[in-house]
Amino acid sequence: QVQLVESGGGLVQPGGSLRLSCAASGSIFSVDIMGWYRQAPGKQRELVAVITTGGTTKYTDSVKGRFTISRDSAKNMAYLQMNSLKPEDTAVYFCNVLYTIRFGEPSYDYWGQGTQVTVSS
Repeated sequence: QVQLVESGGGLVQPGGSLRLSCAASGSIFSVDIMGWYRQAPGKQRELVAVITTGGTTKYTDSVKGRFTISRDSAKNMAYLQMNSLKPEDTAVYFCNVLYTIRFGEPSYDYWGQGTQVTVSS
């Protein structure tokens, strides 16, 4: 069993900053990829940023230069630093991990429950 606990969401004014955290725990041998996705009302869930075990990152174009994803692999934690927030960043942000429970076995995909980010004046 795996648990993902997200924190750091809230209400912020345009131009402000928030830092999201995601902690993975449970029956985990390794966490290969950690990522953040978001879903705004009436829209499909979309990739925001992902980071591999080796530190390779990928961002959706709309957040490049404003958001930074990082991870602490020893603690199985991921972070999303969000700066210069815009109203269009308003969404529920979900943490996602690709993990294994034993060496050499296939990876599993798991989602957190989401944390609300609202950017409004």
